[in-house]
Amino acid sequence: MNPRFAPIVLALATAALFMASLAFGAAPVGLARGIAALITGDDPVAAVIMREIRIPRALLGLGIGFSLGLCGAALQGFLRNPLAEPGLIGVSGAASFGAVVVFYSGIAGAFALAVPAGALAGAAFAVLFLLALSFGRASPMTLILAGVAVTSLSGALTALALNLSPNPFAAYEVIFWLLGSLKDRSMTDVAVALPLMAAGCVIVVLTGRALDALSLGEDAASTLGIDLRRVSLLLVVGVALAVGAGTAVSGAIGFVGLVVPHLLRPFTDRRPSTLLLASGFGGATLLLAADIAVRFIVPDRELNVGVVTALIGAPFFLWLVIRSRRELT
Repeated sequence: MNPRFAPIVLALATAALFMASLAFGAAPVGLARGIAALITGDDPVAAVIMREIRIPRALLGLGIGFSLGLCGAALQGFLRNPLAEPGLIGVSGAASFGAVVVFYSGIAGAFALAVPAGALAGAAFAVLFLLALSFGRASPMTLILAGVAVTSLSGALTALALNLSPNPFAAYEVIFWLLGSLKDRSMTDVAVALPLMAAGCVIVVLTGRALDALSLGEDAASTLGIDLRRVSLLLVVGVALAVGAGTAVSGAIGFVGLVVPHLLRPFTDRRPSTLLLASGFGGATLLLAADIAVRFIVPDRELNVGVVTALIGAPFFLWLVIRSRRELT
């Protein structure tokens, strides 16, 4: 396949799955009936199902999947590490802990956007920590180590909150949220997350030329006029906006940013810049497909989409580790 065609094919696949996400659900409301209800208003039940349930779910699946795929490809290019993924810099873990604090403190029931606000606050603290490092001569390895530290600390504090939770129902809500889901999200969630994700994705795409130069090595990139510190700042901010906003409304959805760039790299010219958009649409395709699948796997008790992506991604990650080990021997 011509590398230029990969983003186009994946964009068409994303559009088809977006329409399928609108068409399928627990209620017997097809796509044609739902669209007609939105336009004419003659079928208020179908209109409510489309407007309040399926459209927000499909939009978030598109936006979060695109963000995870795009950011995964960008981080793999920047760090020149095939095992890099969006959660590596710690934003997902910090956002998850911010949401857990909201659940633990009882603020979650105070207003509709309490959980997303807490998650965004946690992501913001992680970004400030990483930016403080980036203002010096921080290397990619420093950012990796800082991200691992933030992720580990966030995980430990989350476990502590679960352990000390006086309310078992709150603990259950925390665990359920941490599994990652697009179910029961509203247009308010879309309005909060989508602009931030869009801004983050634009910032990440702007680093494409610098990522191509960095594939030649840091010294060669510097010779070509690439400011490594500026690129790292842009990536930290872009990934934090895109991934942090997605995590704030959906919970932690893992492995999409790890799996998709690897699957699509053979269909591009392997330059990081050409992989970015392809991985974005590939991530949206994967997440939308997984979200449709969870509606049918166990119809009576819908699985969380984060569980499905983990079941797909964990064996793939193990295969990558084994392959990398073989290449080193």
